[in-house]
Amino acid sequence: MKKIILIAIVLITITNAKAQKVYSVNSEYKADVKVYVVSSDYQADLLVYKVSSDYKAGENDGKWFFTDSDYKSDKKIFFVKSEYQADLKIYFVNSDYKAGWKNKSKIHLMY
Repeated sequence: MKKIILIAIVLITITNAKAQKVYSVNSEYKADVKVYVVSSDYQADLLVYKVSSDYKAGENDGKWFFTDSDYKSDKKIFFVKSEYQADLKIYFVNSDYKAGWKNKSKIHLMY
């Protein structure tokens, strides 16, 4: 019985791990992830496409919806001014099919 409960908890946690509804905070200490926007896609860890509705937000695949309040978000991000300050480097793309991870070693940051 304990194994079934443990498996159920793990499955629920995995299925709820979307983290693609983001909120941009105004202070570094409030952020879950510090983000830097690079000038070229080859420099990025993640290619991000901004979707127009929250239901279009992906499951850690680079399709982000920016919420209007922090309690609606899965992750709070702060845009830093220098690349060395960032946990994650992103590049905004203009098509949803281009979105995705280029550096999978950083995928854990958005779970």
